[in-house]
Amino acid sequence: MTHLSSDTTAALQRLLALSDDDAAQPLEVLRSIRLVQSALETDAATLASVRAAVAAGASWEEVADAAGLKAAAARWRWLGTDAEIAARLAAGRKRSARPSSVPTDLPGLSVAEAAVQLGVTASAIYLQVSRGTLESREVTLPDGRTYKRVFPRSTGADDPS
Repeated sequence: MTHLSSDTTAALQRLLALSDDDAAQPLEVLRSIRLVQSALETDAATLASVRAAVAAGASWEEVADAAGLKAAAARWRWLGTDAEIAARLAAGRKRSARPSSVPTDLPGLSVAEAAVQLGVTASAIYLQVSRGTLESREVTLPDGRTYKRVFPRSTGADDPS
């Protein structure tokens, strides 16, 4: 059996010491709990335990239940080689680092904005674009997000360049 790392052990010992201290501040206890949770999530013993359970015949549903996750989340987190797992985690961090709002300084109009302006549905905008009666292009931002922008003649933004 793989043992917990020294960081995880230290986090657990700190939490145990705080739980024995009647004068411990609640926020300090809460921070210590979070530190233990974080340490356990990244501890090699967690992955080793998952791999041992799967090798012993446990299903992903059983692993997920033991970890308090859904089966798909358990597979996403722990299935594959170390390199595959690291690549998925890195991709997840990259996605979460992106801004969540649509930039307001893009050229032209969004499909939804063009539909409102022209009094039609978004499907009608896509149909006009496919027929060539409405000009559009995709704008790609440096962080990889891509937006379809429409250039109705009536906006004065008919030059997409």
